[in-house]
Amino acid sequence: MTTTNPRIAVCDDYERAALAGADWSAIRERADVVVFEQPFGSAERTIDALRDFDAVCLMRERTPFPATVIDALPGLKFIVFTGERNAAVDHEAAARRGIPVSCTPGGPSKASTAELTWALLLAAMKRVVPADGGTRAGHWRLDSQGRRYALPANLEGQRLGLLGLGQIGARVARVGRAFGMDVVAWSQNLDDARAAEVGVRRVPKQELFETSAAVSLHLVLSARTRGIVGAADLARMRPDAVIVNTSRSGLMDERALAAALAAGRPGWAALDVFDTEPIPIGHPLLALPTVTISPHLGYVNAQVFSAFHHGIVEALAAWLDGAPIRLVNAR
Repeated sequence: MTTTNPRIAVCDDYERAALAGADWSAIRERADVVVFEQPFGSAERTIDALRDFDAVCLMRERTPFPATVIDALPGLKFIVFTGERNAAVDHEAAARRGIPVSCTPGGPSKASTAELTWALLLAAMKRVVPADGGTRAGHWRLDSQGRRYALPANLEGQRLGLLGLGQIGARVARVGRAFGMDVVAWSQNLDDARAAEVGVRRVPKQELFETSAAVSLHLVLSARTRGIVGAADLARMRPDAVIVNTSRSGLMDERALAAALAAGRPGWAALDVFDTEPIPIGHPLLALPTVTISPHLGYVNAQVFSAFHHGIVEALAAWLDGAPIRLVNAR
């Protein structure tokens, strides 16, 4: 009797790092592994690409996996995603189908995101990107088009406003204090005790937007926080202020942000997350010289990816053995 090896799809390997990041030899002896390096771009393309696979490995939330996708893949038997939480997978739909969903260790991703927050904030406030582009183009202290840009600003003595004071927000706060900044925070659940624990002050949301030289978003995206930063909040910001988002694009109205930047309040944005990823060519934010952009790099580093890829291999081995681990849904 001939048996067919299970087929495993490794999705979203934009960095071409999955197979090099762990030892897949034991998995490849028992299954056929196919790696997808480019985004699918739509639910229809996702379904077409994954129709014949038994197991799917997802990198964070790069590929949405709603019920419509899960139900259109009749051969799907297992899902594993990297990290410990994934709002892009419909866990209930998988459970209804009897499909186990596993996660991996998160690695030092919170530290990585906090560090990228500061990389973007500093790049924006110190005008690193226009200065770099101008220098390469032969325009000393002008941008790449030979245009003047706003002078860099000091951080010391300025106010840093944080929306959210969880593990990442607290890390960002500590660095802000080390720079000599006046760090304040707001969230719907924040109280004075938590703020004092981190060494910052709780202030009303309106005051935070009106007075901060830099505002950084560190909230979990949920029904309650979606769109929590809107046009009115942005209009309150100082014309020299920077807004940073390394959390989730859904926290802020992307169209309102583009309009606000064009109007001059705030003066700059530093963004790692977008409504559509990869961000489409021709997007209004790409046309603005006052936007510093990175391609969702918050969790992208060698240590985090090592934890992710080793975790995927462990989860696949356990599933192939009939005893999946780190389950996040009830089958």
